[in-house]
Amino acid sequence: MANQDLLGELVDIARSFATYGKVADYIPALRDQNPDDLAISIYSIENESYYAGDHLKKFTLQSISKVIALALVLMDNGEEEVFSRVGMEPTGDPFNSIAKLETHKPSKPLNPMINAGALAVTNMISGNSVVEKWDRLIEFICHLTGQKVTYNEDVAYSELQTANLNRSLCYFMKQHGVISGNVEDLLVLYTKQCAVEMNCMDLAKIGAVFANDGADPESGKQLITKDVARICKTFMVTCGMYNSSGEFAIKVGIPAKSGVSGGIMGSVPGKCGIGIFGPALDEVGNSIAGVKLLEGLSGKYSWSIF
Repeated sequence: MANQDLLGELVDIARSFATYGKVADYIPALRDQNPDDLAISIYSIENESYYAGDHLKKFTLQSISKVIALALVLMDNGEEEVFSRVGMEPTGDPFNSIAKLETHKPSKPLNPMINAGALAVTNMISGNSVVEKWDRLIEFICHLTGQKVTYNEDVAYSELQTANLNRSLCYFMKQHGVISGNVEDLLVLYTKQCAVEMNCMDLAKIGAVFANDGADPESGKQLITKDVARICKTFMVTCGMYNSSGEFAIKVGIPAKSGVSGGIMGSVPGKCGIGIFGPALDEVGNSIAGVKLLEGLSGKYSWSIF
């Protein structure tokens, strides 16, 4: 398992790459993040933890939340129902693209990690209202972290005001029967989901649950079924790092999901969960220093699943 001093050295090395990235300025509430921030927490399935950098600094999950919502919805609805509405294949298009919805038949999203697929998944969260669905989701996230977490209202509001492309995706999918219900209600729920806020250690604990086949390393309680944990880790490998998922699989080889706030959740099967925050992003939307940090970790500890 990781060495605390070595972890600090790897963070210092990786931080130098942040200068080549930039924060997600298209979401107004994320513009003011410090691009030089870089922190990591590692939480092992034996309840050991390691960290470096400002690991208690909070950030929003953004697209990392897609994996968590998928796990919840798969357990609530079953594979057959979920995958009748969203596919399982990677896409070469940007995460917010509408193109494949128009050209791919049937007109359902290719996978749950792109925005269209994530919106379809969030639409399937159990509940009769936004409040009931939100309560279901946030309770699940609190169970995974073992902490009381909530969402950042400013970020959620900021994203809702700039969500016109996601609105387009929703109306297209509603026209083709992929989603149902009120589109604005879905967008309110989805932007709150993306704005769920936590620190690196909380994120590492969620990663550790996936790494431990869905069981909480601390209590041993099965929070996610083993099969759902397997499906989620598979999507993290094939689609979790946007359009560089293939390169990431070769260079790092750890199931991971990134978000445009600069967060990355890693899950090393049978070993540990990893939470990273580094808001300077590369051209496809991944934390540029965070990816370098994971590359160094994976090489040092032979954590690639391949």
